[in-house]
Amino acid sequence: MKQLAYLTVLVGLTLGQIACDNRRQGEASKEAMAGKMPKIELKEKQVFDFGEITEGDTVEHNFQFTNAGEFPLVINNITASCGCTTPEWPRDPIAPGQESSIKVRFNSKGKVGLNNKTITIFANTEPAMSDLQFRVMVKPKSEANSTKS
Repeated sequence: MKQLAYLTVLVGLTLGQIACDNRRQGEASKEAMAGKMPKIELKEKQVFDFGEITEGDTVEHNFQFTNAGEFPLVINNITASCGCTTPEWPRDPIAPGQESSIKVRFNSKGKVGLNNKTITIFANTEPAMSDLQFRVMVKPKSEANSTKS
């Protein structure tokens, strides 16, 4: 009976050690992969500034980026902070080292004043979300027309 109890404890400790080793191996594997995961490396590190435009104008900008990881980059979705901003992105995987861009279009109708907008990219990167930002000063139509006279 004592031998059976001793054997049960020994098997339990061994299985516990194996499980612990698997956990450590998983964590080590995750750390090793972290540096290799796809990475969006933007050419522009700051907020893009469209400058001044007149209400009703539509402006667009291509945010250039490179996949700085070692695996293909897949952009799953992109959302904008308001309906006045429309993003377009590549639907195919972007190979490691390959350059691509995200086109962002802003419609200033009804958006007079300083506008700061954020576009959130959801991809197979670590972290899974990245942000693009732009600002634009929208002058009212009447003010823009009076300065042209």
